[in-house]
Amino acid sequence: MATFSLEPQNVEKIQTKYRTIQTQLPHPEAAAILEEMRRYEPVSMTGQPPVIWDKAVGYTVSDRWGNRWIDFSSGVVVANAGHCNPDVQKAAGDLIAHGLMHTYLFPNEQRARLVKKISEIVPIPENRVFLLSTGAESTECAIKLARTYGISKNSRKVKIVTFDDCFHGRTMGSQQAGGTPSAKTWIGQLDPNFVQVPFPNAFKYDWADTSRSDYSDQNCFDHFAAYLQEKNVNFDEIAAIMTETSQGGWVQLMPKGFVQLLRRFCSKHDILLVFDEVQAGFGRTGKLFGFQYADVTPDLICCGKGVSSGMPLSCVVGRAEIMNQYGPNKMTSTHSGNPVCAASAYASIHYVLDHHLVEHAFDMGGVCKEKLNALQKRFPGHIGFVSGCGLAWAVIFTRPGTKEMDCDLAQRVVELCMQRGLLFFAPVGCGSTLKVVPPLVIDREALEEGLAVLEGAVADAVKELYERLLQFTML
Repeated sequence: MATFSLEPQNVEKIQTKYRTIQTQLPHPEAAAILEEMRRYEPVSMTGQPPVIWDKAVGYTVSDRWGNRWIDFSSGVVVANAGHCNPDVQKAAGDLIAHGLMHTYLFPNEQRARLVKKISEIVPIPENRVFLLSTGAESTECAIKLARTYGISKNSRKVKIVTFDDCFHGRTMGSQQAGGTPSAKTWIGQLDPNFVQVPFPNAFKYDWADTSRSDYSDQNCFDHFAAYLQEKNVNFDEIAAIMTETSQGGWVQLMPKGFVQLLRRFCSKHDILLVFDEVQAGFGRTGKLFGFQYADVTPDLICCGKGVSSGMPLSCVVGRAEIMNQYGPNKMTSTHSGNPVCAASAYASIHYVLDHHLVEHAFDMGGVCKEKLNALQKRFPGHIGFVSGCGLAWAVIFTRPGTKEMDCDLAQRVVELCMQRGLLFFAPVGCGSTLKVVPPLVIDREALEEGLAVLEGAVADAVKELYERLLQFTML
């Protein structure tokens, strides 16, 4: 299991408009705090770069020893409106000062405003909005609603079809829906009615690569249908097909034509089409919601993370006939519509819309595309794939001449970036995916500076790799 060293290291001093590095990293006091945390927390809470956050404002993160980083993590794809957004901060602070922090299911005006706003901006006709706390809670809820709806049509209509490599959360239902087999070993007896099929991944499969001259939407969809048939799935027993809109570990959108065929398939067989927008929603992809790239209407969407830019809130939005299946007090959550979180989310959504951050993310996506594709061309033996849109990008590190993931190289790049004032979260997917997901408020100058730091870190990590190989061959 890869971890970052807690041994303080001497690093180059840096002072730019956006970055400041002036101490050892981690700072000796930070290392001591991290060691103490390891005595009291499970090991699962380790693994991120050893930076103790003191302040996070806009698109920078600072520790209390004078170091400052450009943040390419957004926490974990959360701070769409920026860290400590002033409008979000004021909305939460004012309500707490006013004297309201929790109401359970009792109504509050903040919840009323938020659900109305979300309903207005989600392009699903006659929708309803159910507020929750986390992304996993939203996907669990969508599974419950889909199966309930399916059973109402046919007692055998309970299958949930999802895709390899997709991530839907860490609870039992969400992990069974997820596409990572190693994450499910703890469950033991897996529900056979959760079925995974290959995601149309352009890196893995020629039939899904839209850049090929022989690519066909129908052929891509035929592969999907063939995998279902291979697993003996009766189409009329499928309750829902659920996918991340932008697949987290690869940051790929499904081909537009494929999604449109999927929508027709779902309508024909009375299957609910569910999009997990937890990472993609609220402007991250350069559209308000990622599914809008495909020009289709889903039956349910799951949202979280960027909806509130920092406060724990998620939601499920869908057609009224699906959302209204449970009566009063039958589908609730302890912190559903928490007034402080609701006020924060309302302020965040308005900020994203009023400051045209969706359009800005789309424009900055062009900068990322240019710079990251150039980076891949410079290191074709070590960067096997680059994909993304808006301000959500993936750089996949591979071993030369293969499609084998190079987790060690990815980890070293993240470490070098941290030492130079650029912050990523630890590599994801198979441990070789570096995700470029800065807050949507980042300006072009800061984005380009961060991408330049990334390029230098890749160059030095690759150089170190070849120096080690040379030393090994000389032994």
